[in-house]
Amino acid sequence: MMLEGKTCVITGAANGIGRAMARLFAAEGATVVIADLDEGRLGKVAAELSCEAIAGDLTDPAIQAALLDRERVDALINNAGILDSLTPAADVSDELWDRVMGVNLTSPFQLSRAVLPKMIEAGGGAIVNTCSAASLTGGRAGAAYTASKHGLLGLTRAIAWYYGDQGIRCNAVAPGAIQTKIGMRGMPHEGGMSKYSNYFQTIPPMGKSAEVAQAACFLASDRASYINGEVLSVDGGWNAY
Repeated sequence: MMLEGKTCVITGAANGIGRAMARLFAAEGATVVIADLDEGRLGKVAAELSCEAIAGDLTDPAIQAALLDRERVDALINNAGILDSLTPAADVSDELWDRVMGVNLTSPFQLSRAVLPKMIEAGGGAIVNTCSAASLTGGRAGAAYTASKHGLLGLTRAIAWYYGDQGIRCNAVAPGAIQTKIGMRGMPHEGGMSKYSNYFQTIPPMGKSAEVAQAACFLASDRASYINGEVLSVDGGWNAY
């Protein structure tokens, strides 16, 4: 099994991609610790997998501390993320900007910062960040989401560069259009949807959460031992259009 004997922390694991990751990582032999704001759904995943779950807002330092309060963490999967309703820059409020940045970029940074000393002491580890097709282009989401995911990719590469010589690998997966409920939360911005809808025909058929989980599992495993600072697109070729 790819992750036998490893302890893997996965955020955003109550639904969609994170839930698929938790299931696959457990099936591949990992001890998984999962986190999400949705306590009800998170509890169901924890019961299914007989694993530890931490429910709460990942921007809360107390939740972050509880999630990493363990002797070792072999892999940290920063998967939790929120959308911004396709809101163009001129209409992004400070509140929306801060919330999207807090969940999508600041909390992955804070969790990575906290886990790095553990990984250094253990002689290595893996961090996998869930970026997005929006990490690579300017027209896949609203301004705040796009900026947050560009930032997350930059963080991925910075960690890889600084800590690779200490046995720590940091990579990213970049999902495209995936069948999850993240896109169903709230009404999209009218102007953003009007602009974005012109390009709907370029989107390949939607992928499955399990397909993204497979990519993340590989990057977290020792099979990716010589891969560091990379982003693996799981988008059906969307970025080739």
